[in-house]
Amino acid sequence: ASWNSACNNIQVIPCQIISVIPRGQTEPTCGKENEMKVVGLISGGKDSCYNLMKCVKNGHEIVALANLHPITEGETDSYMYQTVGQEALQFYSQAMGLPLFRGTIGGKALEQGLDYSPVDNDEVEDLYNLLKEMKEKVEFDAVSVGAILSQYQSNRVENVCERLGLHMLAYLWQYDQKQLLAEMIDSDVHAIIIKVASLGEPTLNH
Repeated sequence: ASWNSACNNIQVIPCQIISVIPRGQTEPTCGKENEMKVVGLISGGKDSCYNLMKCVKNGHEIVALANLHPITEGETDSYMYQTVGQEALQFYSQAMGLPLFRGTIGGKALEQGLDYSPVDNDEVEDLYNLLKEMKEKVEFDAVSVGAILSQYQSNRVENVCERLGLHMLAYLWQYDQKQLLAEMIDSDVHAIIIKVASLGEPTLNH
C-alpha cells in the first residue's frame, strides 16, 4: 500500500524516451490505455527506484525486478552497473511483493566506444543474458531504466532491448536535475548518500 501511495504522489509526464520499438510494432504512448508489463532494472540507487514509480504513475505494471551484481562480495569497477548498496536489494523485492532476478557481472567493458555492438565477454552481454533468461519465466514488454545523462549506458541498454524485442522506458532521461531532485523530495523519496566517488577532485583537509 505504501508503494502505491508513493507512486500516486508523482506527476504524470510524457515519456522522455521510449527509444527501442520492437520490429513490426508501432511506437506506444505512455498512459493507462497502453499499459505495458515492465521489468525494473534496479541498482539500489534512487534513480532506478524513482523511474519505477514513474512507470506505475503512467499506467504500467511492474512485474519483476532485475539486478546484476559482482561475482565476489563488495564493489566492482564497471562502466555499466552501480554495485554499491547491493545489500538492500532484497528489501525492494519484499516491499514491492515482486520477484527479484539477479545475475553476475562476469564480463568486462571490452567495447568502450559510445556506440555498442555485441562482443563476447563484454559486461553488457551479462544484462542481455539475464533479461533473456527472464523472458522464459516472466511475461513482460518493457524495461525500466533510471538513466539520466549517460549516453554510453543508454545506448547499451537500447541495444539489449532491441535484440530482445523490448521497449526501454527511461522517464528521467535528460530531465532537468534540479527539477528532478525537487520532484523526488516532493514524492517522499528518502535517499541516503552512502558513497561519493569522482575523478579529479582535489585533496581536502577535514
